[in-house]
Amino acid sequence: MKVLNLQCAHGHGFEGWFGSNDDFESQLAADLVSCPLCGNSSIIKLLSAPRLNLGGARASAPSAQSAPPVSDAAAAPGAQGAVTQPSPEARWIQAVREVLSRTEDVGTRFAAEARRMHYGESPERSIRGQATRDEARSLVDEGIPVMTLPIPEALKGTLQ
Repeated sequence: MKVLNLQCAHGHGFEGWFGSNDDFESQLAADLVSCPLCGNSSIIKLLSAPRLNLGGARASAPSAQSAPPVSDAAAAPGAQGAVTQPSPEARWIQAVREVLSRTEDVGTRFAAEARRMHYGESPERSIRGQATRDEARSLVDEGIPVMTLPIPEALKGTLQ
């Protein structure tokens, strides 16, 4: 398994896991690789150190048995006690997932359902859905608070 550091044309960095470099190249050529944040399919491969899985080889090496395991944070110079913060992209995806888990998707019925809740015709709850710009402006003009939340393509489908 090859783990590649990738970046879209908008500068969003992410990892891609592929069986081989040829697999990556063929999926990229077929337009099957896209940014999980914005859906952009103009992807470049960044330089990265190879990641080797030597877990089975360590157990059989005599020097590895006597040496205590060293974490990546401890191995990095000056990183003692350092806490790695998630990237802005990762924090954004986490926030969107939180919103998705706490709201009901009403789809294209969003404007109608927001009005029904505002006028007491249906119980108030947290909803999300799709509305045109005109529908959203109309809701705001009626005093119904709404906000736009762009959802990354990767979160619209089932994650594997």
